[in-house]
Amino acid sequence: MSAEATSPGARSRRRGRTSIDLRRLGRAALLGPASRDRLPDAIGHVADAHRAHHPDADLLVLGKAYVLAEMSHRGQFRKSGEPYITHPLAVTLILAELGAETTTLTASLLHDTVEDTDVTLDQVRAEFGDEVCYLVDGVTKLEKVDYGAAAEPETFRKMLVATGNDVRVMSIKLADRLHNMRTLGVMRPEKQERIAKVTHDVLIPLAERLGVQALKTELEDLVFAILQPEEYERTRTVIADRATAGPGLDTIAEDVRRTLREAGITAEVVIRPRHFLSVHRARLKRGEMRGTDFGRLLVLVGEDADCYAVLGELHTCFTPVISEFKDFIAAPKYNLYQSLHTAVAGPDGAVVEVLIRTHQMHKVAEAGVVALGNPYAPVDGAEPADGERADPTRPGWLSRLLEWQEAATDPDTFWTTLRADLAQDREISVFLADGGMLGLPAGATCVDAAYAQHGDGAHHCIGARVNGRLATLSTVLVDGDTVQLLLAHSPVQEAHGDGDGGDRDSDEGPRRARGGRGPGRGQGPEHPDDVRDPARGLPQDAAPGPSPEWLDHARTPAARIAIAGWLAANPQSLKVPAAPPRPQGAVTAGRRGVANVVVDVPEANVRLAGCCTPVPPDAVTGFTVRGGAVTVHRAECPAVGRMTALGRVPVVVSWGDEAACRVTLYAESFGRPRLLADLTEAIATAGAAIVSANVEPPSEQRVRHTYTLQLPDAAGLPGLMRAMRDVPGVFDVRRAQHEPAS
Repeated sequence: MSAEATSPGARSRRRGRTSIDLRRLGRAALLGPASRDRLPDAIGHVADAHRAHHPDADLLVLGKAYVLAEMSHRGQFRKSGEPYITHPLAVTLILAELGAETTTLTASLLHDTVEDTDVTLDQVRAEFGDEVCYLVDGVTKLEKVDYGAAAEPETFRKMLVATGNDVRVMSIKLADRLHNMRTLGVMRPEKQERIAKVTHDVLIPLAERLGVQALKTELEDLVFAILQPEEYERTRTVIADRATAGPGLDTIAEDVRRTLREAGITAEVVIRPRHFLSVHRARLKRGEMRGTDFGRLLVLVGEDADCYAVLGELHTCFTPVISEFKDFIAAPKYNLYQSLHTAVAGPDGAVVEVLIRTHQMHKVAEAGVVALGNPYAPVDGAEPADGERADPTRPGWLSRLLEWQEAATDPDTFWTTLRADLAQDREISVFLADGGMLGLPAGATCVDAAYAQHGDGAHHCIGARVNGRLATLSTVLVDGDTVQLLLAHSPVQEAHGDGDGGDRDSDEGPRRARGGRGPGRGQGPEHPDDVRDPARGLPQDAAPGPSPEWLDHARTPAARIAIAGWLAANPQSLKVPAAPPRPQGAVTAGRRGVANVVVDVPEANVRLAGCCTPVPPDAVTGFTVRGGAVTVHRAECPAVGRMTALGRVPVVVSWGDEAACRVTLYAESFGRPRLLADLTEAIATAGAAIVSANVEPPSEQRVRHTYTLQLPDAAGLPGLMRAMRDVPGVFDVRRAQHEPAS
């Protein structure tokens, strides 16, 4: 485990034990089981770690599982030359250190027996019970002989379905992958890279969603070392040389301890070093690293109320960076994580990030679902009324995953969609007009909400209300929004706005379209024969259903799979009605000049995508959308991969000959005299002209500047942003997310 991935309590417990020698364990394993009255020597470390978290645990079942595993794997060796039994022992020790309960440890000892030996599931069930058998079956791979190239995707599908019923399945898989990654050096480089990519795309996001940060951070570093070896070595050098990066965290940590001591708050203040990938990301974001950038301060207290008391003292006695404050105690993350996040500025202007949590919160933050012990143990002996296990993490992401994977019958579709779904690492909650609630990934739109609420019924969605106002289906939802989806045959529309939560108080006229399909926003149409669906831009007598543009708006796999399935079954919907001829004066060549983009489509209407806001010299590509317009995206934009997977043919796009570009930058800084003069001087020195500038009034000693700049050469943009960041007091400079050209 990495230094960051351990709690102070666990660290002190391990300090008293000898380090683990897998070769010694291997020799002990070869000697066979010990006598009946004591555990085998090879499992002693596991027993010590398990008793540290569960003092009353019955270790006899662990000894019994070890004997079966050792006898089954006897004669098998890993590629490193060690006896194979060292692998299940190491996996079990990882879980024991995290606080897993006895059933999970028993299954982890046996997790490879059914897959690699003659032991059967029936034998495991007979000796250890249904729960252990279910966990072992959940992590057992499918045979490549039976499934061919689909073996890996289908194995993960099987594992995820099993995780939906018992999250301990994925806990064992994550620990299994961590030990395999630790010992991956004996593999061929190409196999190392393949395993590392799957770990990066699938298992690390799953570890994040299950809250197992201790495993996630070490997996990230191991993958980083394999996939980006040069950057990894550079980061290692930066960490080794951090003594030259200026004052570190020790001084501020001591100041915090003294402040809390004087306030009478009992707290443990520890320095929490960043792991390698975290340092790499900070270096890319901030450029030159300061001593305080190599870690965070972690403040551990006894009660929830003490967290807020610590926060008050820090914000009173230090200069807070208000924009960095987040309260994950009042609103926990979807992966059980709870903590207060803040940042304070030291005397020299260096910013220090601070995490404040209770000891119990810290345990859950590190071990996630593993820290729950047995989450399915009946409370006071009472079993769930419906006979089904409640999900202990309430993860909307897992419920959605289990739903859409049923529709993804093709293994390639499932595998591609799974990676895309797991790449979305934040969740929002939106409320329905009827009082329900939906959990959606960040960036989800009304299209996603429609399919999450109505399934295939969302094919007939024509619009939405967000927070009481009419909105297009492409509207991006934010946490806490209230959304009402309007369907073509919804009771609200058939009643002309007199239904619950409908248009009773709006100024809209009666719906005149057949089947109740109206314009979906604003006033009713003046002529019944000219009614169009604004969500799709189609005449109302067209076949009801989604348009291809919906795929550009959908973020959830369930929505994308449903839309793609409907479009495949209704190919006539892809035929775009011919637009009336435009007068010669309406040619959009001027717009192409504004965007400085050249497309391989004569007289095309060109617009820059708002999702990725490309500027020269970004690598770009384009796609033709309804009406013959061409939308230009950055080559690395996720939308490009989605449209390519759907068979959309890219359009050749290039930047024009003009090297100049206009860009809007935001600069965040602390207020100080001459700051504006220093910033404008840095901009002028970099050769950029200021088109417009806006400086907001200081708020909590923080100032936000907005500059629209004209650059003679777009290649100078990174250097300009670095020069602005180097101005004392400036802690962030970023490009604005401007809207696409209209």
